[in-house]
Amino acid sequence: MNLLKFILLFSILLPIEFTSFALSFQKKAFGPPLEQGRPALVIHGGAGTITRKNMSEDMEQAYREVLKEALETGYAILDNGGSAVEAVIAAVMVMEDSPLFNAGKGSVFTNEGKNEMDAAIMEGEYRNAGAVAGITTVKNPIKAAFEVMDNSPHVLMAGKGAEKFAAERHLEIVDPSYFFEEKRYQQLQRIIDTERQQLDHSHLSELEEDPFFKDQKFGTVGAVALDKQGNVAAATSTGGMTNKRYGRVGDVPIIGAGTYADNRTCAVSATGHGEYFIRNVVAHEIASQIKYANKSLKEAAHHVIMEQMVDFGGSGGVICIDSKGNISMPFNSSGMYRGYIRKKGNPKTFIYNDEAEGL
Repeated sequence: MNLLKFILLFSILLPIEFTSFALSFQKKAFGPPLEQGRPALVIHGGAGTITRKNMSEDMEQAYREVLKEALETGYAILDNGGSAVEAVIAAVMVMEDSPLFNAGKGSVFTNEGKNEMDAAIMEGEYRNAGAVAGITTVKNPIKAAFEVMDNSPHVLMAGKGAEKFAAERHLEIVDPSYFFEEKRYQQLQRIIDTERQQLDHSHLSELEEDPFFKDQKFGTVGAVALDKQGNVAAATSTGGMTNKRYGRVGDVPIIGAGTYADNRTCAVSATGHGEYFIRNVVAHEIASQIKYANKSLKEAAHHVIMEQMVDFGGSGGVICIDSKGNISMPFNSSGMYRGYIRKKGNPKTFIYNDEAEGL
């Protein structure tokens, strides 16, 4: 074969060989398709000191109605063949738009009297992720996190830069006053007053009976989903910790701490005392125990939240789903707003730690 013929043959075969190599590499990198279950969606709206004695019937009903709306909104997307990413965004946005939850409209206040929000999203097929931290003007922070994932080369953007990027992506920008909620502001004032009294225990007891007080450390909303294509995704959004200072950022936008998704293991969204979730890399730890210790989803999630975190002194919970549709929602606090849906018209919502979840 002369040189000209060799060059011509090589130029024809190169795209075929390269494509074959790329497909082979992708299979090795991301693994073969896993057995998938039917679509499902799981959500949480924060964990903490949530007990029946501190909850009026009207307030409980209000929480359950928003949880139900979030479940039905997200599941409608899955039922129509939409992606897990689309479903978790839709579910989280319902809770961001409600003043009942510490995310978006209901975000708590910093020590300076501002609302600074964090959010993150991750998809399980290629493990792409996006997050924002310390934003103050984006109506729905979870949409900003998605734009970072889908339309930037980055994973995490913060502060003014994240807000500028969100505006360039034509997201809805609002005046910071949009996020002002009187109950949240009064909560901040009471906590500041408590600090002045050097944590007088009688005053602290009164705060703990306030259903909004649980969001001082534990308020977050999140969703995980499995779609008809067998892909999982996780999304989390929060206003952070009441009375936080100095640009504090919690676990939510830290991929692997408060948010994680991988088709080969599971999708996780966390709520709790963020510093502990960061130090224990909780979301990734659950996935790692499935991957390397061959634990089931339930075993891994329960071990991390009910044993490792308790031993470490951390409080909170997680929601998890795997590519087979298994669900787990463990928490080590007295309550966690949560729910799941596996069938149209049949959302399940829970608040307290003694409710039978049927999982």
